[in-house]
Amino acid sequence: MINKGDKIPDVKLVKATAEGPQQISSSEYFAGKKVALFSVPGAFTPTCSAKHLPGYVEKAADLKAKGVDEIACTAVNDAFVMGAWNDAAGSEDVTMLADGNGEFAQAVGLTMDGSGFGLGQRGQRFSMIVNDGVVEELNVEAPGDFKVSTAEYMLDQL
Repeated sequence: MINKGDKIPDVKLVKATAEGPQQISSSEYFAGKKVALFSVPGAFTPTCSAKHLPGYVEKAADLKAKGVDEIACTAVNDAFVMGAWNDAAGSEDVTMLADGNGEFAQAVGLTMDGSGFGLGQRGQRFSMIVNDGVVEELNVEAPGDFKVSTAEYMLDQL
């Protein structure tokens, strides 16, 4: 599993944009800025839609006031689903990074088996502060919890 002080591994992600999906490397995306990244098991799933994404949307200005350049959400979903989720419940303040094949989740060692719920292999619920490609804070939720990956928890870390 990735740790504080580690560099983000270089894998392909797909950024959901108004112009359509845009492939980007994680090393390119995280370079030269401070990013508040949070990961959800899936777009449109209950806790993710009712609490996780709305918390970051609501606290976006507060996070940016504390030095965050960009807020990003990742999930093992395709860019079209991530874009639709952002249109339905997100904001322009949150960048959606699709990890459709789960390569980012695997590379950071934060996968989970959601087969019991028909989800297959997914990324765990977590958050991290990444500064110029290096993990400054890492908050991994225990299975079923929603405490340490919240926007409020992250604000306390900044």
